[in-house]
Amino acid sequence: MTFQQPAESIRRRYDAGRKLRARLPRDKQAQWAAPSHRADPLATIATVNQGRVASLQSEKYRRMRKSPFAFFRGAAVLMASDLSTLPSTGLTAQLCGDAHVFNLGTYASPDGQLVFDINDFDETTPGPWEWDVKRLATSLVLAGQDCGQSEARCAESVRAMVASYRQHLREFARMPFATLGRHLITRRRDSDVLDQIFQDAGRVTPDRNLEKLAIRTKGGFRFHDKPPDLERVSSRTATEVANALKDYALTLTASRRRTFGRYRPADVAFKRVGTGSVGTRDYVVLLFGNDANDPLFIQVKQELPSCCAPYLPAPRPRFTHHGRRAAEGQQMMQTASDPFLGYTRWGGHDYLVRQLADHKAGMEPTELKRGVLLDYARLCGEVLAKGHARTSDAATLAGYVGGSVKLDRAIAAFAVAYAEQSTRDYRRFVTSLGKAGRSLDQV
Repeated sequence: MTFQQPAESIRRRYDAGRKLRARLPRDKQAQWAAPSHRADPLATIATVNQGRVASLQSEKYRRMRKSPFAFFRGAAVLMASDLSTLPSTGLTAQLCGDAHVFNLGTYASPDGQLVFDINDFDETTPGPWEWDVKRLATSLVLAGQDCGQSEARCAESVRAMVASYRQHLREFARMPFATLGRHLITRRRDSDVLDQIFQDAGRVTPDRNLEKLAIRTKGGFRFHDKPPDLERVSSRTATEVANALKDYALTLTASRRRTFGRYRPADVAFKRVGTGSVGTRDYVVLLFGNDANDPLFIQVKQELPSCCAPYLPAPRPRFTHHGRRAAEGQQMMQTASDPFLGYTRWGGHDYLVRQLADHKAGMEPTELKRGVLLDYARLCGEVLAKGHARTSDAATLAGYVGGSVKLDRAIAAFAVAYAEQSTRDYRRFVTSLGKAGRSLDQV
């Protein structure tokens, strides 16, 4: 054991962050222009198809063609590639990796309290903090445009998000680490937007999931068979998934492992979820505990390498289990995580395991209108600041982002410019899909 004295003062680390502005002035964060050597965007998107179920690719592309924002959601790898061409401060945090407005929401903490946080970590990895901020900012523009908001209002929402991010970073930088480790965003806040999300989450219970996803037969309960979103699997696959839960249980704490061990699997189905995740192997397991009134739904979701990984600055992090990467990244960024969060491996694939839709809710795409967009943007900024403060030196980062509106304006300019780039890529994508004789797997 090597004993050490306290770290340098918060003031000194803050000043170190300010000095990074010489390396990358904050107004330079506004820059975006597609480089002359930019790879074919459609080819870049196709690089993440390896390891997925090939027959499901057409469904992913069908969902991506709905709108520029839907395309953006399914093209996280394309933005990672583009962001890697831009300068960075060199400060690293744990990235969500796919920080967009609908990858935040509520869920139940281990003590049953509803909390609001980032809730999707398929692409999580250590990386430049700017990547999360710029992706979240661009998503505000594209999602706002989807709801009929003007470019000016969308840009205003980005400035509000970044201002919230800066302000909360300064707050978190002064907190004792143990206090920051307990900081929760809960219903005890003056936020109409958050109150509505919590109300929606209160209705998403295991009993409601049982009613929605399963039916009662003479032999007990089983999942609905409603292709393409929910399909029952063969008895062989169901057995393999259930057996994989034995190794998963070993990744839980002793207390949670004991609790989970009291549940017994009743049925397994294959479920299609999201946009970017379509094509991954995603199973849901229905288990029962004390009796038929004690259902537990577990999701067993395939995890591929983070789409950010090939584009990260060297040295790049190495992971031997991508289910573990996603689970531990989630635990690092969230204040309170799903008590049944863990991972397993079977059939040559890595899986994240968690509860399915346990009091989960988020902002509906059609709700980002007028003042709601601004309120939600501020909330997003706080959440992202918390995740980055927990996994990097908040004082140094706060020193760089500073107290003025320079970064707010720069990120807003970037977000508008990159939203335009994404829209151009979307149009090219749709045109490519529409070409006679061109199959989806050639995109």
